[in-house]
Amino acid sequence: MRILLDTHVLLWLLARPSRLSPGTRKRIASADAYVSAASIWEIGIKARLGKLRADADEILSSIEPAGFSLLPVSGEHAARVAHLPPLHRDPFDRMLVAQCLVEPMILVTNDVALTGYGPFVTLV
Repeated sequence: MRILLDTHVLLWLLARPSRLSPGTRKRIASADAYVSAASIWEIGIKARLGKLRADADEILSSIEPAGFSLLPVSGEHAARVAHLPPLHRDPFDRMLVAQCLVEPMILVTNDVALTGYGPFVTLV
């Protein structure tokens, strides 16, 4: 199973894995798990604005050792965002949804608002 980790889920896995249930951690560990380049971009922007205490470079360098793969943002991903219904306003989350639709993947998130996009969104 291919999954895409939401930015919060990624940060929790790297810094505070106990925020996720043992079952969720096991499911992620047994999957082909990806992190979007959009999440790294989001972390960099929010850290710079003082909304998040994280270093985008450190997070990026932690992805592969943690067993995850980096998913680049493609033109097809970007174009797919335009076709999404306006259920969620956050551009980073909308990109993750579009990537899951294009690839296809399951989005692992803690954001209940994203579940409206379809059954490929899994809440933790």
